[in-house]
Amino acid sequence: MLKRLARSDAGTRVLSWFIQLYIRLIWVTNRWTVEGLEHPAQLNRENRPYIGAFWHGRLLMMPYGWPRVMPLHMLISAHRDGRLIANAVRYFGIDIIAGSSRRGGRDALRLMMRALGNGHCVAVTPDGPDGPAMSAGEGAIQIARLAQAPIAPITYATSRRLILDSWDRFHLPLPFGRGVILIGEPIFVPREADGPDIERFRRQVEATLRELTNEADRRMGHDALEPGSVDRHAFRAMRRVSAGGRG
Repeated sequence: MLKRLARSDAGTRVLSWFIQLYIRLIWVTNRWTVEGLEHPAQLNRENRPYIGAFWHGRLLMMPYGWPRVMPLHMLISAHRDGRLIANAVRYFGIDIIAGSSRRGGRDALRLMMRALGNGHCVAVTPDGPDGPAMSAGEGAIQIARLAQAPIAPITYATSRRLILDSWDRFHLPLPFGRGVILIGEPIFVPREADGPDIERFRRQVEATLRELTNEADRRMGHDALEPGSVDRHAFRAMRRVSAGGRG
């Protein structure tokens, strides 16, 4: 039924309204701790726009993820699931850029560069929209290099949750527990960075986000999640084969 609803514009709007309502419910019914606010605060004092980077599976609570002194634009894929999330986060005053930094969409890159150039912040998922989960592409690194905007890694975890059986191991928080948001130190990519440098910074972003996420999960009493080994398309193909086998 949900899939049928999401196929229509009206259904997408209804589902997005419920998603934003659920985000607000999770925020008000959990006891939240936020650590690392000094990092975006320093960037804000310097009037320096930055790129917020978080895993695709930790996207849901990002509207509350960090203080937004500057306007925020979030890069979200243009496929059906992306439209659902995009419509939901718009309720929080976040502008949406449709596309994928990993695929290097020209329009998305142009809009992100314009936003950063205007002093706005941009939020991206280094493993989205295709994965594998918790494996960073180089898209965010290239944007940081071109715009000379630092990358601020961020993640969250909650004590009560469901980890969905999806390619991104989506973290679905549940009400009436505890939550923690962790913001890491900014990562600066020099303009002259070349191929080997880009790979080094890509690994740094990936390692930092994995460590932050593992630490957030640990504080909430959970074991660390293993990074994914297949992308979204391969994961769904495996699911179809598995479902066919059961039939």
